Amino acid sequence: MLGAALAGCGIRATEVPTDFGPAPSRVPCVNSAADVAAQSGTGVPEEIYLVCGSQLVQVDRQIELAGDGAEGDPVRVAQGLLDELRKPPTESEAQAGFTSDVKGRPKVSGPRGEDPPSALRLSSPPERMSPYELAQLVCTFARSVAADRDGSVVLGGPDENSPLRRYECTEELRARPGTVPAPAETVGS
Repeated sequence: MLGAALAGCGIRATEVPTDFGPAPSRVPCVNSAADVAAQSGTGVPEEIYLVCGSQLVQVDRQIELAGDGAEGDPVRVAQGLLDELRKPPTESEAQAGFTSDVKGRPKVSGPRGEDPPSALRLSSPPERMSPYELAQLVCTFARSVAADRDGSVVLGGPDENSPLRRYECTEELRARPGTVPAPAETVGS
């Protein structure tokens, strides 16, 4: 009798599908003050986007750029940002749940042939990247001089035959980079 009474306690299953979004995360996704202070060394202050709790979160970094006028060169800035994205998160960032999907040694080059002047060519075609990796690149580049005036980013693969696409970093992309594709439209050469 006691077993039957206890079995009736609890939440009953429902046949109605529910979608309340992703489960809440206990990961804080916040940089500690010590981590921000450690980043304020030499270099150019920039913002990158790391993955935390299945979303993109902005992190302040200092990127090293060699040469005069490098801060205004979209290709050099994009390469510096890409190098920063592929570095492992700091110890406190890792403890806070930050990760990066950018792996390997990706390279950035400028426009080729008939490309628009703002085009960036990547050593790996964007369509071969994971959704998180592409979202990190798009949102990071969109906050820098590598972006067009409207904040969009024109990306393509390593050769002139690789299609160029104009990507946007939307709020929805930052909130759900694994399930929402980066908004893109093909750019004619």
